[in-house]
Amino acid sequence: MQKGSIRVQTENIFPIIKKFLYSDHEIFLRELISNAVDATQKLKTLASLGEAKGELGDLTIDVKIDKEKKTITISDRGVGMTAEEVDKYINQVALSGAEEFVSKYKGQNENNIIGKFGLGFYSSFMVSQKVEIFSKSFRENASAVKWECDGSPEYSLEETEKSERGTDVVLYINEDSQEFLEDGRIRSILTKFCRFLPIAVKFEEKQINNTNPAWTKKPSDLTTQDYQNFYKELYPFNDAPLFWIHLNVDYPFHLTGILYFPKIKQSYEIQKDKIQLYSNQVFVTDEVKDIVPEFLMLLQGVIDSPDIPLNVSRSYLQGDPNVRKINNHITKKVADKLEEIFNKERKEFEEKWESLGLFVKYGMMTDDKFLERANKFHIMEDVDGSKFYTLDEYRTAVENLQKNKDGKLVILYTSNPVQQDSYIKAAQARGYKIVKLETLVDAGFINQMEMKWENVHFMRVDSEIVDNLIDRQESNETVLNESDAGKLKELFEIQIPSIHLSVELKGLSPEAPPVVATRPEFTRRMKDMAALGGQMGSFYANMPDEVTLTVNGNHPIFQTVLQQDNPDKQLKIAHNLADLALLSQGLLKGNELTAFINRSIELIEGKEKARIIVEP
Repeated sequence: MQKGSIRVQTENIFPIIKKFLYSDHEIFLRELISNAVDATQKLKTLASLGEAKGELGDLTIDVKIDKEKKTITISDRGVGMTAEEVDKYINQVALSGAEEFVSKYKGQNENNIIGKFGLGFYSSFMVSQKVEIFSKSFRENASAVKWECDGSPEYSLEETEKSERGTDVVLYINEDSQEFLEDGRIRSILTKFCRFLPIAVKFEEKQINNTNPAWTKKPSDLTTQDYQNFYKELYPFNDAPLFWIHLNVDYPFHLTGILYFPKIKQSYEIQKDKIQLYSNQVFVTDEVKDIVPEFLMLLQGVIDSPDIPLNVSRSYLQGDPNVRKINNHITKKVADKLEEIFNKERKEFEEKWESLGLFVKYGMMTDDKFLERANKFHIMEDVDGSKFYTLDEYRTAVENLQKNKDGKLVILYTSNPVQQDSYIKAAQARGYKIVKLETLVDAGFINQMEMKWENVHFMRVDSEIVDNLIDRQESNETVLNESDAGKLKELFEIQIPSIHLSVELKGLSPEAPPVVATRPEFTRRMKDMAALGGQMGSFYANMPDEVTLTVNGNHPIFQTVLQQDNPDKQLKIAHNLADLALLSQGLLKGNELTAFINRSIELIEGKEKARIIVEP
């Protein structure tokens, strides 16, 4: 049995570092500026402890481009390094000076230190053919040093002249990375990664960052205008947010941030990946799906936590219990906020429901813990827009009227109040209460809630004739005799491509429409979901529409139809009445719509030769 230490050859590790340390080469600038911030934060900590003498002076970090020399220089006025420290922290790959400092000064604002892995500096070799370091320690009588390396394992370290405390890192950009010598490219990288760093960063003599963003302050120190101004800073072209949640947790993990509920005018405007993840004010990513619950990916804003474990590139989350704790905490805070607004400012809550409803419904569908809380503040809007109901309020309002034979509450809804107007009016005449469920998420929401809510069934108001919306009536007496009823039903036995049509004759109220087209709730709902790309989408999308034509034998128009002595005209009138019913369901299209228009003109003019052409 043999034991020993794994040997790493520097000749082999440098090419790996240069090519594969980070997936995006632009990260080098973030890493070097983060190191500069750490050096500055260390100096401030030492000064607060009395270990750094004298005035700190200007602590600004400068980024400069020299296009003639093809260099980028990052300069800080932080702690600097002695020759021994350069040898220790630069010449030893993956030894983090930041990590060692945090360990030594534990309890002294260690969360302000960014670096943890000791590899960030080497990202400079992804874009450089040579790197120089000029550094002078804050310690009294320290000599300045120069370190130089061309990306091979060989380096030089010698004393040099440097008048100011701090470190200058000079990158000699290689031929493949000349894009980083463009002012616009550097400015965009700085804006992306460094716009909220706690130490001032200047480029082209202009400060590019806000060192004290709103999320780093106490909620009690911020006004409504402060929160709105910060939102505008993040999303300058967006409408003002509905409201926001300020996260500020010290135990059992550190988490700060502000999450905004954006105003969404249309459900198709939903956009994810609008939450930005920071670590000690350094931008990491806007892909936060492991930290933020899926349904809250629709929110916008910032979260910042030094406790979120990240790999060396700080680009992907690693599995860790803290991530789950943070996820649960954010869900709870959002539920708390929504319930608070609902209880204290219900009218305002209802006014914002068009946007809020998307978040709430999505959460209820995907997170059972949120569902339990949301049952208290999820609301449904009456079709007239005059009232909102919670589930319990709706149940109370229709308790004795809208129960089916199984004792389930029947929630009648409309997905298109304009198109389904005649069905809505017929249902309202019976005293039924119809709510609006017309967003993109509602088809899925209805299916989920039927499984999660006890004894609840949803039915769209046009899925049955009004007599059958609650309890199916198998027979309705008609004034027609058996012969006329059979003849009338036969007139409506028409064939329409892409529609599976069935006909039934019932004796409805004489005031009811002569023909009503309805589609079974389940299959229509599945086709609606298929149109959105849901599961089994292609199966249901390709199924023909199932439509029932309910012919109202008690409508007076049919006395006229049956007395018509021209069989062809009789058939055309019946066909037109059927088409009108199909038109109300949006099912009359193309050639069938053209034929309906031509037939209508013929009947009005009484001429067989009248024809028009209508584009499908």
